Amino acid sequence: MSGERLTRPKSAVSTGVGLSGLAGLFLWFAIARQYGLSGPFAALTNVAACGIPMVLWSLLVDRVHRNPSTGIDWDSPARSLAQSLDTSLSKLAGLWATWALIACIYAISRFYWTGNYLFAMKLLIVAAPVLFVLSVPYILWIDTRLKHPHDGAWALGQWLMGSGPFDRAAIADHLRSWAVKGFYLAFMLSIVPGGFGEVVARPWAEIVSSPVAITNYLISFMFVIDVAMATVGYVLTMKPLDAHIRSATPYAEGWVAALICYPPFILMGNNGPLDYHQGTMDWSHWLGGQSVLLGIWGGVLVLLTAIYAWATVAFGLRFSNLTHRGILTHGPYAWVRHPAYLSKNAFWWLSTLPFLVTSGSTIEAARNTAIMAIVSGVYYWRAKTEEKHLGNDAAYRDYSRWMRQRWSKRVR
Repeated sequence: MSGERLTRPKSAVSTGVGLSGLAGLFLWFAIARQYGLSGPFAALTNVAACGIPMVLWSLLVDRVHRNPSTGIDWDSPARSLAQSLDTSLSKLAGLWATWALIACIYAISRFYWTGNYLFAMKLLIVAAPVLFVLSVPYILWIDTRLKHPHDGAWALGQWLMGSGPFDRAAIADHLRSWAVKGFYLAFMLSIVPGGFGEVVARPWAEIVSSPVAITNYLISFMFVIDVAMATVGYVLTMKPLDAHIRSATPYAEGWVAALICYPPFILMGNNGPLDYHQGTMDWSHWLGGQSVLLGIWGGVLVLLTAIYAWATVAFGLRFSNLTHRGILTHGPYAWVRHPAYLSKNAFWWLSTLPFLVTSGSTIEAARNTAIMAIVSGVYYWRAKTEEKHLGNDAAYRDYSRWMRQRWSKRVR
């Protein structure tokens, strides 16, 4: 009924998950600052310090492993290893073939072996044999408990071994899910060390030297939180944590809209077609000498970045682009459907001020402003493609109806 007051749908993630991760991150940050631990392995420890408390909270407090959405049957007797062995062998074949394909793509793509990506590749080379060995007991165990063990990895393995038909839909969704993880995990790992090292190593005297310095430091710290949380999300896509991928978007426009925002396909980078920085200076240049205004403007920028980080923290163990891993309705998602995109774009407009240029050229200022508007349009496009994908889930449709009703009452 149109007059019925809807209640907020339950969120797939509890608030406590993200908060426990933040607590672990803050603790490690304090230790790292105290002892000057700013190297890449300290940065990886920061990711672990963030992830381990979230895993413990999820299992011990929220007991997510008992959620029906995991597909794990804890109440019935487990299958014997003999009963599930054929399924497990097919699944391992499909999984290892997928990993081999990702490894080949990494190997032939030159950009993965330069700059920040080199750290990610070295880390994955070390991790690969460990994951290969651990995948065997994990798959053998979980297949004795899954209600429906015949997933996309199994379908791919069956087809590769000539043991079954080509299940196009299951295999395609499996490969899409791993394409997301392979692409974004490498990216996240590549940027983990830089930001962490910067916030740990910067001297306090430099941090508090001016409103601009404080603002820039806090913004950098918010991005450290965002990157750590997001990296945990890409690493821990596991059914026992109820953090597995339900589906990866099957819509081509969703992939295009997302990938053009990340290297090597990024269009907004230096001298790219959507580079809106030509002739610009940042906010501190244009507001220079105005101490009060600098403080207020900087505070707004920090707030916007904090909202952006909060949007990632709210995911807990489930952050990921292009996938459905459960519907969030808490935190900033209780206010708007796309808090990260809104805050990120507002931050870019206020920090860049694209309509101001050092050359004084009206044409250049107009061009930058128009391009910045196009960039914001890209994120609007991303949001709509995500809604199209998530809209296949009744839980997201309920959330959207609740959100529309909430905002319709606010604007009356």
